[in-house]
Parts: sequence; structure tokens; C-alpha cells
Amino acid sequence: MLQAHKGEVPFFYWLMPLLAGIIAALSFQLPQFLNGVLLTGVSSAIVIILLNLFYNKFRVQQYSWAGSVLMHIILICSGWLLVHLHDDKHHKNYFARYKAQYLTLQVISEPRQKGIYTRFTANVQQVLNSGTHTATQGKILVTLVADSNAHVANYGDELVVPARYKTIDPPFNPGEFNYKKYLANQNIYHQLFLNHDDCRLTNYNTGNPVIAFALSIRQQLITSIKKYIPDVEAAALASTLLLGYKADLSNETMQAYSKTGTIHILSVSGAHVAVLFSIIAFLLKPFRHHRYGKLLNALLSLTLLWGYTIITGLSPAACRAAVMLSMLLISKTSTRPVHPLNVLSVAAFAMLLYNPYLLTDVGFQLSFIAVFGLVVVQPIIYTLWQPHNTWLNKLWKLCSFSLAAQLVTFPLSMYYFHQFPVYFLISNLLIILPAELIVIAGIAFLASTFAPPFAMVSKFTGLVLQYLITSLNAMLRFIEHQPYASIDRVWFSGLEIVLICGVILIFIYLLTYQKNRQLFTLLCCVFILCLSVSWKIIHRYTTDHIIFFNLKKNTALLFKHGTKAVLITNLQKSDKNFNYSVQPCLDSLGIDSVTICKPEHDIQNTFLSKRLNYIQFINQTVILFNPSLQNVVLPNKISIDYLFYTGNPQSSMAYISKFYNFKHFVVDAGIPLKRQQTLKHEADSMHINIITLRRNKSFVIESNY
Repeated sequence: MLQAHKGEVPFFYWLMPLLAGIIAALSFQLPQFLNGVLLTGVSSAIVIILLNLFYNKFRVQQYSWAGSVLMHIILICSGWLLVHLHDDKHHKNYFARYKAQYLTLQVISEPRQKGIYTRFTANVQQVLNSGTHTATQGKILVTLVADSNAHVANYGDELVVPARYKTIDPPFNPGEFNYKKYLANQNIYHQLFLNHDDCRLTNYNTGNPVIAFALSIRQQLITSIKKYIPDVEAAALASTLLLGYKADLSNETMQAYSKTGTIHILSVSGAHVAVLFSIIAFLLKPFRHHRYGKLLNALLSLTLLWGYTIITGLSPAACRAAVMLSMLLISKTSTRPVHPLNVLSVAAFAMLLYNPYLLTDVGFQLSFIAVFGLVVVQPIIYTLWQPHNTWLNKLWKLCSFSLAAQLVTFPLSMYYFHQFPVYFLISNLLIILPAELIVIAGIAFLASTFAPPFAMVSKFTGLVLQYLITSLNAMLRFIEHQPYASIDRVWFSGLEIVLICGVILIFIYLLTYQKNRQLFTLLCCVFILCLSVSWKIIHRYTTDHIIFFNLKKNTALLFKHGTKAVLITNLQKSDKNFNYSVQPCLDSLGIDSVTICKPEHDIQNTFLSKRLNYIQFINQTVILFNPSLQNVVLPNKISIDYLFYTGNPQSSMAYISKFYNFKHFVVDAGIPLKRQQTLKHEADSMHINIITLRRNKSFVIESNY
């Protein structure tokens, strides 16, 4: 499959420079280069036109490479320009450029409610300031605080709200998820927190009628699932598997599927739509013998395929799968054979032209790379061994599909999820049949819910669906709890991921062409990768860290010595903030053993001693200056390295300096803003080195031993 001629897969070779342009624009984000990029692209296009007009005069046939080079330059420039054109903040009427008292919003996503919080994305249509209305554009993330029984916004509603929006915070702590970048890749740069009383509904049902219809149908189907599937966990999983609705899915279930390498089935993607595609092909088999059977089959298949995509709420994953299968179906309908890799490339090319920011979507990356693996790598793996036994051959074919998909998605999975499922091959083999049965039973169930007379069918298929899902969950949880089920806390850098991708690509090339020309390059990549990983391991064992975390409502200090650490915090390990802000830091630093101690408790080990508010870590000292010390008068002045001001004591800087001689004065993020400003003013007047954590990155001290 990889040995296809360039003429068979032209879009694959056109896709590469377009990707290069998009990646360059997303990575560097240098608007000052825009005019230069535009001039380069236009100039290259003019040269191509002139070369075609004067083809014989200039003997262009002698320079066949020129057209290819110019086309690549045009596509690279096009990728760069597409990113700029799709970035709302570069537009003149971007809402954040105007002063505003109120905003007119249009809800453009399905509101998701969890407890008293409802979140949705909205377009800012107008800004209102001193009675003046100005038309604007741009997206904003809205969090609405309201009683669970109160009316919340629906898709297509128009609201007038106070303009109290803020920019989205970057990650403040090491290893923390970059939520700002995640939203920026969706063209969202600001967020708004509102009470229900702040919103005034001015219009409703003004959104895209197709999307509105899709969301209403999906909500109706979710209600039916909850009605006919009594088990709450099974109902949540059915909504996820069949409709792409993940709001009710528990973290425990997500973890079980992630650790077993089967998380891909939790999105309505290629696998689900492919099963539907097979069912449709089977049902429409009689039409093949009709005069226009091929065309009729294609039209009906496309109608049913996109009909299912619509009832899933037009989720991005389902749309990707539908686009790919639609193009494959169209190619099969035509008399000319089309290479599957070219079909895949056309789908990716078209979707990136529509929205280049899709390239930053993890689902987009994994789905297209997985299909690439199935199209290109699976035949190579399958030919490595061809058993004569029919059933063994079929089993090996299934294994080759799983190995190919896992091989090509391995680097991205490690980069994003930091874990590797050891038993992925067993898990994926075991879920093939149950997953297909769930999709088939699910489609029958969804179809029966549209007809009230078939309520008994809905009830029966609902119970079958529940049994299949609970059995699947039990099987995956059993695998999850086996020894060494997954390798966790794996953190690769961007360079290491590039090297791993290079190793995989060169390895595939060697298997395909069986030539040793690239063997030296492969060994170089492996050598550099080993050097990088070895340096990280040595660095991990030979460095000490003190980290003052930025936590808005809590306190945390980390003292790391090699691969061991002591964490002083008032957070519980099960707390959401611990898992979001602290645990990623522990994992990224490669800490094997951590002791958690509350600020009021004492602790003693080989590298740290804490007694009351005094901490001795190797050769560095820290004082936790909290309200218990604000009235304490010391007989002698104490010299320390770091004074951590936490718990909002009411002591002035002058009073603290009277009893403590410190090198760094660190102010906890939970200290009120006015108090922080007072301390900052006092510290500046006394020429004291002060570090405030509020809205700043955590304070990290690193040293070697």
C-alpha cells in the first residue's frame, strides 16, 4: 500500500505542505510575517501561470521539478494564511477591541450542566456601551451559575449579559493541563462567569436549524436511553457509545477504558459509523442488481449515513468518520479505482480547508493517523506472517489491525495521556464482538424509540444493551486490575516524540522496501532518543526541587529529593484540585514515592525535617508564616531562605522583618488581592525580594546534589 505511485495518491503529497504551513503558523504565530507569506504565495501562483502560458517558449519540460516546488510553496503559504483568516482575534471587529458595558450573545454549542454550573460557547454578536450598539464577532466561554431547576440557555438563544469577561489563565503549575491553549485552538480567548439573574433572554431558536434539529433529536434519544436502561452507568455508556454524549460518563469508567487501550470506542467515530455502513450495505444488497443500483445504493447509503451523524448531534468525531466514508463510497461508485490513502487525504485536506484549527484537535489527529495505520501499515504487518490455518489466519489479521493502529498512534497517545496500555492487544481482540453487538443493538434500540407502538421492542433491546455494556465493563475492569496493566507517568518531550515518530516511519519504510539505505538514519534517531531519555533519568535522580504551588483556595509545597518527595498541603489526594494541579507535577518530575503531610503536622525523614512552622530541607530552610505566628515574639532574629506567607495573617512587612531575616518572601495565591498589594508596596519600599503567586506561575527552586 505504501508503494503506491505518486499519481495514485496526489492529495497525500499535497496534504504534506498544507500541514507544514498550518503547523508553522500555529507554532510561531508571527503576524508580522503575514504580508511576506501572502506575497510569496501570490508570486508563486503568478509564476506557475506564466510557466503554463509560455510552456514551449521557456522549455518548461526541462525543469519538471519547478512546478512541484512552486505548488508546495503555494500550499505552505495557504496553510499559514488559513490559520490567520480563521483566528477571530485578528479581525477588526473582534469584541475585545471595544469598550463594553453589555454583550449580546448567541449560544452556539449545546449547554452542558453539572450541578449548579452550566457551560456553553457563545458568539458575541454586539457590544453595548453608553447606548451605542456595535456589531462584533468572536467566541466566548460562558459559565452560568443557576439552580438546577432554573431555566438554562439552549442552543440558538440570544442573551444580553454584563461585559465582565476575563482572559483565560495559562497553566500556573508544572505539568498542569494548558486549558488556555486548548481553548485558543477553538478560537476562544475569554471567559465569562455569570449568575442566572445576570442574563436577559432576548430571542430564541436563532441558530443553525440543522444543528438545532440534531441536538433536539439527540436529547430526545438520551431521554429514551435513561428511560429504558435502568442501570445509570450502562445508560451513560450507551449515550457515549451511540450518541457521543459524554456529560454523564464517570471518571472511573474513562480510566478503565484508557488503561486497557480501548478508549477509542467511547467516541462515535470510524468504528461505529463503519458498523452502520456495513448494516446499510447489507440492507441495500438487493438494489445492486437494479439498472441504477450502484447509484441508488450510494445515495441511500449517504442519506442513512449522514442521518445517523445528525442524530449523534453532529459530533466532530462522527463528522470526520462520515466525511471519510462518504468519499470512500463516492470513489467506489465511480468506475475509476481510487486509492484509499488518497481518499483519506482528500477528507483531511477538505476538513483543514474548512477549519485549519482541526489539526490541533486530539481526536482529529488520532482518528486520521489510526486510519492511516490501517490503510498503510496493516498490510505490511499482515504479510510478515501468513499462517496456513484459516482461523489462525483470521486471528492474525485482527491482531495486525490492532498492532497497526497502536503502532502509529503510540507516540501521540504517550504524549497526550502519559500512559501505555500493556494488554491493548488482548483488550482490543476481546471487545471486537461485544462492541459490534452493542452498536447493532443500539441502532435497533434508537430506531425503535421513534415509533411508540414499538415500546416493547425498545424495552427489550434496552435490556439487551444494558447486559452487553455491563459485561463489557466487567471484562475491561478485570483486565485493568491485572498486574502491570499499564505503564503510567510516561512524559516525553516534543523532541522525543518527533524522534519516536521518525523511528516508526523509518522502520515502516525498511519493512516495505527492504533496503538498508535508511538504517543509519534509524540508528541515529534511536541513539539521540536514548541520550535524551538517559539525560532525563540522570537529571531526575540528581536534582532537588522546592515548589510553591499556585492554588487559589488551597496551599501546597513540594520538597523533592531525587525520586522521593514530601508534599505539605491541606488538599486531600482525592480532591479535584489535587488531581488537576498537583498530581501532574508529581508525575512529570518522575516522583516514585511521595509523603503527604498537613501544614499543622510534623514530619521527619532522611532529607526533610518539619517541626511546627519550621522546615529544614537538605541545606535550605522555610518558614510557614501563618496566623499562628502573627503574634509570636522571638528572642532572636532567625535567618531563613524562604518565608511563605499563607493563611492571611495580619502582620506587616516591617513586623515580619523584625524577627526573620529571609532571602525570598513568597506570598500564597490564596491571600486576598488588597492584602497582596499592601505587602508588595511595603516590600518594594524596603527593597525586599517578594514573589506573589496570585495569577503567576508557581515558584520553583531547582538545585543539584
